Amino acid sequence: MEKENGANPSSETERWQFGHNKAVVAAGNRSLREAIYKVIACVEETGPRPVIPIANGDPSVFPSFRTTPIAEEAIVEAVRSAEYNNYSPTNGLLSARQAVADYLSKDLSYKLSPDDVFLTAGCSQAIDIVISALSRPGANVLLPRPGFPMYEARCIYNNVEMRHFDLIPEQGWELDLEQVKKLADENTVAIVVCSPNNPCGSVLKYHHMEEIAKTARKLGVMIISDEVYDHLTFGSNPFIPMGIFGDIVPVVTLGSISKRWVVPGWRLGWIATTDPKGILRKTKVVDSIRSILDITTDPATFIQGALPQIIEKTKDDFFNNITHILRDAAELCYNKIKDIKCITCPHKPEGSMFVMVKLNLSCLVDINDDVDFCSKLAKEESVIVCPGSALEMKNWLRITFAVEQTSLVVGLERLKLFCERHEKN
Repeated sequence: MEKENGANPSSETERWQFGHNKAVVAAGNRSLREAIYKVIACVEETGPRPVIPIANGDPSVFPSFRTTPIAEEAIVEAVRSAEYNNYSPTNGLLSARQAVADYLSKDLSYKLSPDDVFLTAGCSQAIDIVISALSRPGANVLLPRPGFPMYEARCIYNNVEMRHFDLIPEQGWELDLEQVKKLADENTVAIVVCSPNNPCGSVLKYHHMEEIAKTARKLGVMIISDEVYDHLTFGSNPFIPMGIFGDIVPVVTLGSISKRWVVPGWRLGWIATTDPKGILRKTKVVDSIRSILDITTDPATFIQGALPQIIEKTKDDFFNNITHILRDAAELCYNKIKDIKCITCPHKPEGSMFVMVKLNLSCLVDINDDVDFCSKLAKEESVIVCPGSALEMKNWLRITFAVEQTSLVVGLERLKLFCERHEKN
């Protein structure tokens, strides 16, 4: 339809001197949310079955995973005190940073100070800030495959080159360190490590983590250690923070209360320089982090005010209960998947809330790839699973077991029925 003056709408649009930001669009295309939303959009609106969401890791919506009352009461007390209605310092309240420093120091052989900690609006903002701090012309970062897509998104947005190294499923998803050495060059600034791992559900062993640290030192790069799932382990390997190797190589540790306390919506995370030799300060990386914090949004002040009580007063019983639920769910998920012919699980999950499984497309008909599999599964069975392509792993799937166990059983049974329906005769 033309305007009253007869002008063509398209020609009118061409007169405007603004438009979409290509860097934002490219970064957004790496969004895990976008990939999952596309799968959700395939669910039949009039379908007779309730949707079973085993794609994303937000168990807070399920009754079994409700956070501890201590955390809830700390938030209420902070709000009612009227002491936290103001802006906070850009690096976070001193009391909150001290609480995080003490929390992390329990697992280290040295003590962190509050000046080693920077509070962020969740771990996602921590990723954003660290990648931004490291960005410079020609810089590249080594990223795991599979891995959390937020790192790719922030690299694209900051014009930092991504170089992917493989995690080896047959070796418990350990890093392919020979590949890491080949990928690195004089422009490599960091390597990303995640343990307990999203999306693999693996937990790295001490010896392998030490080898990672020694490799990073030889390459002259820092380690970005994503520990948002710290202590959420239930296999033979305990949680080991990469910061214990801080005397070998400088480590930036990223974490939050989102997963262990099951409150992702509270958006309280941190960056910690677990670097006893002070290399990150000498090289001005800390200065860059501080500068970026000066121009970004702070986490809500009242949540910062509640953080010391949340960390200090939460009982081990709460953590043990969450770990017990995840252990049982992981066991159930692993055993159920073994009964599905077209899917293979190379490594039993030992931590976090996820497991990666491989599709055997040769066993299936009318399925083109992992995205097609997830789309048709959503349409036919109202089960939402994350396609591996969103995690740099084509024809794999990521499944979360951090849901109510009854829902997990139903979801996996529907997944099996779907595979049987599409199985080759």
